[in-house]
Amino acid sequence: MTAYIIRRILLMIPTLFAIMLINFAVIHIAPGGPVEQVIAELSGIGGEITERVSRSGSGETLEQGRSQSGALGRQSGSSKYRGAQGLDPEFIAELEQRFGFDKPLHVRFYQTIKNYIFFDFGESFFKDQSVTDLVLDKMPVSISLGLWTTLFVYLISIPLGIVKATRDGTRFDGWTTVALIVGTAIPGFLFAVFLLVVFAGGSYLDWFPLSGLTSGNWDELSWMQKIADYFWHITLPVIAMVIGGFAGLAMLTKNSFLDQVSQQYVLTARAKGLAERRVLYGHVFRNAMLIVIAGFPSAFISILFTGSLLIEIIFSLDGLGLLGFEAAFNRDYPVMFATLYFFSLLGLVMNLVGDLTYTIIDPRIDFESRETS
Repeated sequence: MTAYIIRRILLMIPTLFAIMLINFAVIHIAPGGPVEQVIAELSGIGGEITERVSRSGSGETLEQGRSQSGALGRQSGSSKYRGAQGLDPEFIAELEQRFGFDKPLHVRFYQTIKNYIFFDFGESFFKDQSVTDLVLDKMPVSISLGLWTTLFVYLISIPLGIVKATRDGTRFDGWTTVALIVGTAIPGFLFAVFLLVVFAGGSYLDWFPLSGLTSGNWDELSWMQKIADYFWHITLPVIAMVIGGFAGLAMLTKNSFLDQVSQQYVLTARAKGLAERRVLYGHVFRNAMLIVIAGFPSAFISILFTGSLLIEIIFSLDGLGLLGFEAAFNRDYPVMFATLYFFSLLGLVMNLVGDLTYTIIDPRIDFESRETS
């Protein structure tokens, strides 16, 4: 097992390198980089990006750009940046230096990977804060959503899948299958809007808060009140994420049980006169749950970093999903690449943990390759 773990860890290095290389090339080739973002703002097209860059240490450069932006079109010359015609080339050069674009693409990639090896993710272009601090600041919100969603998805899916397997072909199985299909067909963000309208003071009931993970008077609450306040705020977002997340896992659990029930060892156990409950939970359960439970690490990563984006936006939860969306929208490359690197590495590690979980659930499984004589 040690040799297998070492091989998997060594395989992570080229995999992570390839992920970063492909995304680095694609993102830099795509138009609309941070330099273009600032130029667009100076031209009156963008939003508040310039102000954030100014607070990050380029105030004089941007003031120079503002004074020259009024002369757009009155100066001759061309630029590789769309909308930069008429701006002083020295100003454009200072912007490129500010964002690191004065170096060739391969040099920037090398420096990025070199820093990321030591988890040095640099500073955000537009938030005047280190990327590490930004991620750590947003992570509790996303972890809260991911943990509770994954917990409830498994608590609902596994018992439901087992019951469906034991009642395969009955009316209960048919009606629950229809309910699962409907739950899967409804997008999570649409259900989130429905919950807000019905239960958060939209048009009907005012039982839950509209936004945030805690109340404004959080610091004044006792620890019991803080716990109640936390669950009060997180109820609707978690329900919105759970509603469409347990259908696939429930069907996987059912099919795993049905597959194991038809195996010879189950027929033998029944022939020996064992009670059906003992056959199901003493023999079938461990084998059927192998693929379900072992997939927990990857399921958690998927829910944590891909399933909560729209939910965080709808419920105004300042988490990693919203941070990644804003970084992509504003072309904040340090945040984009740092989160990509961190979450890709975490995903690779969780895949390894998932494989190791197989061996914990069933010690008979061995990933070591053996020579056959």
